[in-house]
Amino acid sequence: MRAAIVMAAVCLVGIAGDAVAQTGPAIPVIDRSLSSEGEIVVYGRSLPQIGLALSGSQGVVGYRDFEDRPLSRVGELVENVPGVIATQHSGTGKANQYFLRGFNLDHGTDFAGFVDGAPVNMRTHGHGQGYLDLNFLIPELVERIDYRKGPYFADTGDFSAAGTVKFTTVDRLHAPLIEATVGSFGYYRALAAGSASLGDGHLLAAIDGTLSDGPWVLDERLRKVNGLVKYTAGDWSLGLTGYHATWAATDQVPQRAVDSGLIGRFGNIDPYLGGTTTRIGLTATGRAADTAINLYTIAYSFRLTSNFTYFLDDPVNGDEFQQRDRRLIFGGSLARDFPTTIGRLPVTVTLGSEGRYDAIGKIGLYDSIAGMRGAPVRQDKVDEASGALYGQATVAPTDRLRLTLGLRGDLYGYKVRAQTLAANSGRGTDFILGPNAALAWRAADHLELYANYGESFHSNDARGATIRIDPVTGDPADRVQLLVKARGSEVGARYERSRFSASLVAYYLTLGSELVFSGDGGTTEPNDATRRYGGEATLFWRPLAWLALDGSAALSHARFRGVAPGRTRIPNSASNVLSLGAAIDLPSGLSASARLRHFGAAPLIEDNTARSRATTLVNLGTYYRVGRFKLGVDLLNAFGSKDNDITYFYASRLQGEAAGGVEDYHVHPVEPRQVRVSVRASF
Repeated sequence: MRAAIVMAAVCLVGIAGDAVAQTGPAIPVIDRSLSSEGEIVVYGRSLPQIGLALSGSQGVVGYRDFEDRPLSRVGELVENVPGVIATQHSGTGKANQYFLRGFNLDHGTDFAGFVDGAPVNMRTHGHGQGYLDLNFLIPELVERIDYRKGPYFADTGDFSAAGTVKFTTVDRLHAPLIEATVGSFGYYRALAAGSASLGDGHLLAAIDGTLSDGPWVLDERLRKVNGLVKYTAGDWSLGLTGYHATWAATDQVPQRAVDSGLIGRFGNIDPYLGGTTTRIGLTATGRAADTAINLYTIAYSFRLTSNFTYFLDDPVNGDEFQQRDRRLIFGGSLARDFPTTIGRLPVTVTLGSEGRYDAIGKIGLYDSIAGMRGAPVRQDKVDEASGALYGQATVAPTDRLRLTLGLRGDLYGYKVRAQTLAANSGRGTDFILGPNAALAWRAADHLELYANYGESFHSNDARGATIRIDPVTGDPADRVQLLVKARGSEVGARYERSRFSASLVAYYLTLGSELVFSGDGGTTEPNDATRRYGGEATLFWRPLAWLALDGSAALSHARFRGVAPGRTRIPNSASNVLSLGAAIDLPSGLSASARLRHFGAAPLIEDNTARSRATTLVNLGTYYRVGRFKLGVDLLNAFGSKDNDITYFYASRLQGEAAGGVEDYHVHPVEPRQVRVSVRASF
């Protein structure tokens, strides 16, 4: 299989073409000027935002910003968004766990992701609500990353309370390329991509294959293949993505097992964990005059075997379980700009609509022994549909002042057909309305100030909205509200010069409830209302033509509201995040990158008596271009940090331990120092 993946990647090479940019309404265009070697030479972070941005915490990142940024996994692309952390507590094929603004976003709740206009978050998912799996992305084919934080934007609804990230892939390449990478712990990757003229447009094709065992005692056996085919003609494009991965997982393990010598730091308790994911997506995007259109359909299949408590509930067979999800998704959006005037004041009105339908043919939780699926704890079929209308108007009373007002309404309908316990079947609807307002004042030529208010929401698992009986205990179960409102406000400032930009914001955010459906337990887990506030600072500076520096720092204060004194802490809500980076790009063809990421300590339980430790990582990369070739060496975890990628605190039971288990820290360590060497050839 390894040879097949490598050979397939090497054989897929197209024909060179000129690069172009895909633009959208009210966002800056990335200059796709090319050097003689065809490389992008413009930094997205240096693009002006003053006069365009609605808040101080939104921005754009171009390919050149992260082209030479060492990545240990694809999901770390979101760390180009200042203040975002992507970690992993399981196998590489699983969606990352995300942190932003005092949120433990789990695998995506309250953090909305899009690729070429299509939403990535999964509603009513087998493993976790809002599941945001970005593993199907090919980093070299991401043209730009647009990000926004907070619920201040009418064109984004579900999962957008903390932030939104939108990836746009390239339309065509300047030259076809092949690239091969080898690294520590059995890491192999091959990529081939190219584009050719076809009719009135351009056809882009790419295939990407990865094999990896990882540093774990239990070989990860990651086998991943990604593909992309995209046809672009004028302002229209049609894209097809394919992704399949299988992997074995080393989940978080109890600290006592490591301390006692029962297992090593990279060891495991249950050797039968892992999963498989298949995703095929078709997207169509276009623009006609002032109208933007996006259509998508996605076929998705998912299987994951996990065991977090080992022998706590079943001392004989163990607590292993398996989750499955199989669905089709259909959806699209339409937005139109209407430039007009009020008196003599220029006004731009945007009206838009969205629709999405998830036909979930199977979603289930099952007992499992030695990786083999057993009896279902709960199995369902779910239909979930939503529609939204929004309007937004921007008026400029002066050439230095912009006021934007918006309103969005979302209607959801759902039908749950419980196949194991009919009492948990049901149907229903929910509606939510959210206003937003943004004020931008250009106080000086290089300084713009912002004030924002907005309301958004996240949806809960539809099974949690119809449940009546706990499928495990048989006890009555509490239902959850399907749509949960978030309210936020923010003030900020942005300063820009030709080679320097900086922003500073302060925010306040409340959620009416963080009730969620637990895919691990098949029932609801009630959480309370929350309040968060904090501040963020970012900067980008090119003191010299060949040197770029960037940094971001975020502080947050997160608490439950309306709970008993002393139990207000939100588990895994990190209070501080720091990111620093430096990149050099010399005329000789030599370039290098250094990245530092710091993720602060966090409470692990509500009374703050158990806390995680801070995590700090440094990645280094060195690259050399000569003719049509580019050689690269990445050094991940350069200083050999032994921190943890994620830490939890809960009860588990190992074989031989007393009934009731032991409350303990459960950790997943960062991967040790490793080297990856790559060679790229362009034609």
